[in-house]
Amino acid sequence: MFQQPQQQGSQGAGSGGAVQRPSVSGLRYPSNRKTIYDRNLNRSKTTELSRASFAYLFGEMISYAQRRVTGIQDLEKRLNNQGYPIGLRLLDLLLYREPARTTQRPTAILALLQFITTTVWRHLFGRQADALERSKDNEDEYMISDNEPMVNQYISVPKEMSQLNCAAFVAGIVEGVCDGTAFMARVTAHSVGTDMWPAKTVFLIKFLPEVMEREAFLLKS
Repeated sequence: MFQQPQQQGSQGAGSGGAVQRPSVSGLRYPSNRKTIYDRNLNRSKTTELSRASFAYLFGEMISYAQRRVTGIQDLEKRLNNQGYPIGLRLLDLLLYREPARTTQRPTAILALLQFITTTVWRHLFGRQADALERSKDNEDEYMISDNEPMVNQYISVPKEMSQLNCAAFVAGIVEGVCDGTAFMARVTAHSVGTDMWPAKTVFLIKFLPEVMEREAFLLKS
């Protein structure tokens, strides 16, 4: 005779003990039991993120950073801090994807800045940076120009915060890349709009004194 199976948690027939509930993990795995960590890093090399998705996520990041800030500089500092760890991880990812014969961290300031304005910028924005210059007044300062920063295209800044430049987030990414290659620097974003490029931003990179001393020593050797 067919016997209806007992429900979990009820007494087992003749056993006198409760049926154990199977432990359920809080993580959900796909049917093939693989997670995002099992994917090949080169698989998504050419994929692009929806701009609408980026605009929404970046807007939420700014809203989160606005909490308990004391002013514009404090807000830009928070955006910089949000971008910094991304720069550290992005450096490792991009170097991993380089051909084996060329996989090495930049060992000179110029090589690092060219890597940032080409490889890093193309990965983030699909194009190179618009310009790379060295300061005429200070040898430890370099400037990367972006005529139309994508991070500023979807942000409406109120008049009372007109000095705010949300590209401070990108400055944090650049700073993370610099520090990850042992070229410690302070990177800030500055609005220098023109009639042709009203949203133009200059990323000022100021290297620490020890970095400049090492660079001078390597040039002499």
